[in-house]
Amino acid sequence: MQTTPLSPEDPAQIGGFELLGRIGQGGMGQVYLGESPGGEPAAVKIIKPSVVDSTARLRFAQEIEILKTVWGARIAQLLDADADAEQPWLATEYVEGPDLGKHVVTHGPLPALLVLSLGATLAEGLGYVHKQGLLHRDLKPANILLGPNGPKIIDFGLAVFAESSASLTAANTVVGTPSCMPPEQANGVKPLTSAVDVYALGTVLLFAATGHLPYHANNIHVLFHMVTDPETAPDLTGVPPELVPLLTAMLSHQAQDRPTISEVVQQCRGLVEAQGLKLAQARRRLTTYTAAPPQHFPTLPTAPMPRNAPLPASVPAASDPATTPRQDESPTLPMVMDGPASDGRPTMRLAAPQQATPTETPVYAAPTAPVAPSSEDEQSPRNAPDVPLRPRPTGRPPARSLRHSAQARRTAQQLREAYAARAPF
Repeated sequence: MQTTPLSPEDPAQIGGFELLGRIGQGGMGQVYLGESPGGEPAAVKIIKPSVVDSTARLRFAQEIEILKTVWGARIAQLLDADADAEQPWLATEYVEGPDLGKHVVTHGPLPALLVLSLGATLAEGLGYVHKQGLLHRDLKPANILLGPNGPKIIDFGLAVFAESSASLTAANTVVGTPSCMPPEQANGVKPLTSAVDVYALGTVLLFAATGHLPYHANNIHVLFHMVTDPETAPDLTGVPPELVPLLTAMLSHQAQDRPTISEVVQQCRGLVEAQGLKLAQARRRLTTYTAAPPQHFPTLPTAPMPRNAPLPASVPAASDPATTPRQDESPTLPMVMDGPASDGRPTMRLAAPQQATPTETPVYAAPTAPVAPSSEDEQSPRNAPDVPLRPRPTGRPPARSLRHSAQARRTAQQLREAYAARAPF
């Protein structure tokens, strides 16, 4: 998540969490990047002083109780909270990574295979929420964080228990995001069912695949009319053909026509397996792709090449990281130099299959520092230049990196090997 500096009016700490920067804000709350006394990063949410009243406190207390209830690998977990403090606050697990909306706007839609992986992962996470008798009610691209361990669902501020018709919302008002809201929620129908989250997940997957939502209008009243009108079909322009049946069903106007959340998981799984992959492999590719999309893979400075120097046989042709297996899959996924980038430097891309040797011991250095030499590097001449990596794209705190992941260590080793293969010494 992107952070900005604290402003003079921001507190230095809340509930024992030291505040390091701003993550985002809404109409009622402000979210900070915090750090616990033990050094654990956290997303710390407060109610703005201007809106702290009995109703806001009650809603905030409800969100805390719901976060105590929900669980699962795809949910950002509650760390601590105090709804009775002078300035109510809660702290949840900090997920280092952009939200899905920002990722798609910056890098473009995801390949169909990765959309299916995202769908199965999020649907399974929502299934755990529904087993607790809860509904999210506000699933949207901004509430999906693409972390180093996969996507996670955040913001249960509008979550409710599925069978309850009670609400903290004033009469004749609808709370949520209209462009991701199912017709029954927009019409104020109560009680809602798990079908509302199936519909909202459909809008998230549509956005991931195309970069747009099912309905869009400049006027909020026109948008609500489009959402609630059974004759106005959702806009599926640009959806890959293999995803059309699934998204059409998930975005059905009538709740009873939508698949269940478990059926969404199974349908995504079936479409992935039809392409010859296991769902676990597709999930790993999704995490690799969103953690370092192609245009943000590290690049190396251009080194002079001897004229007519052939590439070594061990360097295969480059291919798409979204469709090439990782190193822990079969086949492997090395990095190779693949011609000049727009700034004149050769780029590093994921390559076609290449078997790793059992004796490899990859070493990884932070992206902002020169790469430490391996044992192979020490055999090179002493005046061999260091190979600096480009800084990681801005928007994430530099102190939190993927330096400890196996994929990062492999990438660093492969960068050094590809550079050494083409160096003039």
